[in-house]
Amino acid sequence: MISTVLPTYNRAPMSFVKGEGSWLITDTGDRYLDLGAGIAVNALGHAHPALVQALTDQAQVLWHVSNLYQIPQQQALADRLVEATFADTVFFTNSGTEACELAIKMARKYWSSKGEDRHEIIAFEGAFHGRSTGAIAAAGSEKMVKGFGPLMPGFKHLPWGDHDALRAALSERTAAVIVEPVQGEGGIRPMPDACLKGLRDLCDDTGALMILDEVQCGMGRTGRLFAHEWAGVTPDIMMVAKGIGGGFPLGAVLATENAAAGMVAGSHGSTYGGNPLACAVGAKVMEIVADDGFLSEVLRKGARFRQGLEALVAGHPAVFQAVRGQGLILGLKCVAVSADVVKAGYAEGVLTVGAADNVVRLLPALNIPDEDIAEALIRLERAATRLESQAA
Repeated sequence: MISTVLPTYNRAPMSFVKGEGSWLITDTGDRYLDLGAGIAVNALGHAHPALVQALTDQAQVLWHVSNLYQIPQQQALADRLVEATFADTVFFTNSGTEACELAIKMARKYWSSKGEDRHEIIAFEGAFHGRSTGAIAAAGSEKMVKGFGPLMPGFKHLPWGDHDALRAALSERTAAVIVEPVQGEGGIRPMPDACLKGLRDLCDDTGALMILDEVQCGMGRTGRLFAHEWAGVTPDIMMVAKGIGGGFPLGAVLATENAAAGMVAGSHGSTYGGNPLACAVGAKVMEIVADDGFLSEVLRKGARFRQGLEALVAGHPAVFQAVRGQGLILGLKCVAVSADVVKAGYAEGVLTVGAADNVVRLLPALNIPDEDIAEALIRLERAATRLESQAA
């Protein structure tokens, strides 16, 4: 059958019709243990009762009114985010890509409103900030930008972890520096705490704004509500999405009052962003995930999973090389081709997600039960054995 969907995805040959916690069920009744969580989106797994209830309750009274009017659900979620973070103000979007577009606009408008011609934004090799024209310009890789020129100008790309290059690049033209505290698509590459602190210091010294992209690594995934908290630093602007909606489309840009000062009435907008339905779900996600006890459990589960993965690497050196990440944003650096590892997982009923640098991502629901972690390790072991037997 000819598909009427634009063929921009290489889709696996399976179709899911139901989700239960950390499990997905196909149209043929097969069950798969989901270690991808919709690429870090389903932070509380599939069909979490509290999220289903929040969605149902709101859906029965009001879905959409537009930002021409006051939206109490939006205000409530913004208040909760401000209370839990560095931010003074929040703008709601539908996705991480939209959040990136606003972060770029906000940084440049900040300097324009001051009457200064500072528009250059420094970004890093291996980054992923979305698929819009602005976001791909920020990432800069050939894979992302080829064929889509001319690109939005004003971005400078530096090698990941090159402190000297960063110091040399910062100048009176630099409006902002954008970085993921943990690169997701780039291969689960955490930026060391000392480097994040150094970046904050350099931004302070030069006046450049610090933009953190926590779309994938935020919302509890590292065991803190946001990954930058481990380094004890705060950004000026932060992009949030994926896990904040628990599966419902929702994103946000959080900012200090100073960084957001240029964004006055009419300077940005969104038809759907911050609608009552999305914000009702997001508020329930925040209520659950921002709890200290919940975050402690993420750390415990992450340590348990990592310990098992380290044993997996040691037992299959022809397949795996190392474990990366923290909390429940983990990666297996592969010796075998990572795409083959993902496919072998399909054969064993476990879903993982590929990434750059020959890495397989493990991004399970943050509330994954211990028994599902144990089952995940068994199935990953079988996948590794399958690959070894194929290579023999």
